[in-house]
Amino acid sequence: MHEFLTPFESVSGIIDLFTLIIMEIVLGIDNIIFIAIICGYISNKKEQARARFIGLTLALVVRIILLSSISYITQMTNPFFHIGHAPVTGRGLILFAGGMFLIIKTTSEIYHKFKIADHEESAKSRKLTLGQAILQITFIDIVFSFDSIITAVGLSNHIPVMVMAVIVAMIVMLLFAPYVSTFIEKYPTIKMLALAFLVVIGIVLTLEALEDAHLIHMPAGVDIKSYAYIALAFSMIVELLNIRLRNVKERKSAADN
Repeated sequence: MHEFLTPFESVSGIIDLFTLIIMEIVLGIDNIIFIAIICGYISNKKEQARARFIGLTLALVVRIILLSSISYITQMTNPFFHIGHAPVTGRGLILFAGGMFLIIKTTSEIYHKFKIADHEESAKSRKLTLGQAILQITFIDIVFSFDSIITAVGLSNHIPVMVMAVIVAMIVMLLFAPYVSTFIEKYPTIKMLALAFLVVIGIVLTLEALEDAHLIHMPAGVDIKSYAYIALAFSMIVELLNIRLRNVKERKSAADN
């Protein structure tokens, strides 16, 4: 008689699980950054924590709902209709809407940061209520969740493995999100870097939507999102070195005085 193994009892299932956990955490970086920036516009610290918790919990719920309707989600890669010769898919529409939202939202925030720095605008004018923050976080959760689930389907055929990976990745993000928010708020240059990264992610999502519609063609084997993450990592390392250098100079200057 043959012995049937569950996904978690086989070596390949365990490898799939760890691969998906790492992938979900990496794909969740942009989600955490967006939530951290949005929560920074809430005045009350307790409401910031609530918005962050609700935002990441919603991201978990949305991902599990998408996984439970995986057969429908995979059909969203098929054309709904055509505009001329360009096929329009559900995935393409969601990625395009999310990409444009990120580009417009983050470029607007960058613009207003300069206005505030020039004292042409008050920082209070950019504050958000808890409801406004959760509404924006929910929308972007749907976009990032859809993208990560489509990627997960390409790596594993086991729903339990995908659900477990999503849950573990979300727990990790819930634990580290407060530290990310504090770090971004503490260093203005890091916040500007995070905003610029979100603009790049918005462009990447828009390009993926255009590629789905066959309006542009990326070279085979080129993953532009990976290049975006590599660029972010490199820029972050350089900025951390600059922060370290500034701190050393400040300590030396304080000691001399």
